[in-house]
Amino acid sequence: MIALVLATTLLTGCARGFLSYPPQVRGNRIDPDRLQELVTGVSTQADVTALLGSPSARATFDNNTWLYISSISRPQIAGTQSLLDQQVVTVSFDDRGVVKAVEKRTEADSHRVDFVSRTTPSPGTDTNFLQQLLGNIGRFGPSGGTGLSGSSSGNY
Repeated sequence: MIALVLATTLLTGCARGFLSYPPQVRGNRIDPDRLQELVTGVSTQADVTALLGSPSARATFDNNTWLYISSISRPQIAGTQSLLDQQVVTVSFDDRGVVKAVEKRTEADSHRVDFVSRTTPSPGTDTNFLQQLLGNIGRFGPSGGTGLSGSSSGNY
């Protein structure tokens, strides 16, 4: 009995390490030491590209704001992802291309977005029971057949 409990405990410990997925890093993860090398009012867009690489995105209405987006997640059962860490570094430039501000944001700074589940109706797609029941009346061919091409004499 003790051997069975010991074997089960050992196999459970092995299975946890063996069956768990490693964390997945997505996006452009910024090293904090490189981020400290940026000097506000001195560093240029070329300096930022050399230190941090190309941005993940640019702000929608402002080309002078670069976004470096990254996340660390772990795959779970049924293909879902559990978010372990999320980071967004925002670098803003003035009109001359010199760094104006550097901000680091985490998941705590994010805003929750609620999705709307309703759909937009389109005319002509909703049929009631009576329309479905009487929908095929008059759809038969003029020769008394079922509307199929060819003769309706039954010769094959």
